[in-house]
Amino acid sequence: MPTPQANRQFVANCRHRNHNPPYAGAPIRRAVRLPASQRSQVTTDTILETRALTKEFKGFVAVNDVNLKIRRGTIHALIGPNGAGKTTCFNLLTHFLTPTRGQIYFNGNEITGSRPAAIARKGLVRSFQISAVFPHLTVLENVRIALQRKRGNSYDFWRSQAALAAFDTRANELIEAVGLAGYETTLAVELPYGRKRALEIATTLALDPQLLLLDEPTAGMAHDDVARIAALIKHVAADRTVLMVEHNLSVVSTLSDTITVLARGEILAEGDYATVSQHPAVIEAYLGASHG
Repeated sequence: MPTPQANRQFVANCRHRNHNPPYAGAPIRRAVRLPASQRSQVTTDTILETRALTKEFKGFVAVNDVNLKIRRGTIHALIGPNGAGKTTCFNLLTHFLTPTRGQIYFNGNEITGSRPAAIARKGLVRSFQISAVFPHLTVLENVRIALQRKRGNSYDFWRSQAALAAFDTRANELIEAVGLAGYETTLAVELPYGRKRALEIATTLALDPQLLLLDEPTAGMAHDDVARIAALIKHVAADRTVLMVEHNLSVVSTLSDTITVLARGEILAEGDYATVSQHPAVIEAYLGASHG
């Protein structure tokens, strides 16, 4: 959750510093809505697209006519002040919530109305704000269960240890990839918070996602853990696409190719960090009109 101090720092970054994130040269797209006749079809460069995505709750519009295009092989961040609709948008993309209207396309195919499990099997996998692992199973067992689920064997608890060991090679590869080598026999409940989030990322990677959705991956972490998870996100994004909601603007500026800023459920701006941080509407959304 961003503090007033963090919001002020966000504006200070653009007003008083020559901030040049690693991806400053990436193409910049602003939040411009095209007529329906001009909207392009999903291309091979676009892994996920939403068209007029909207969610209403008894008259309250939480997400309003959101048009997103996530480019394949990039890290794309959703940011915005509290209540902007970021997590609601995530829930719509994975159908933990059903859109009031609008369409969602993944790899060129419409997935609007699909079940969450079916969406995950297609390669669109998400994490949650609260770590979602089995606390009283070991690191190895958590990752192995995720691998069993990928192969349709997630309920084979009755099988022999020897049979389940067939998953161990890949499980250990994933454990090493997220920096948990040496923790294989540690119960998840005994892991420090940052390493527990790393374990969750390992279990999502076990599902072989093409697009990985990370909901506030560094929330509540100490500085060292933030750096570790940021490096992990960059590592796992080497061969997949990442869409993340993140409040830590230092992480956003360092990792993101493209940033979409939401406020009151609508897109305010889109582009690289240097562009969106200087957008007047973004500054007003973070600090209020009196600070504009």
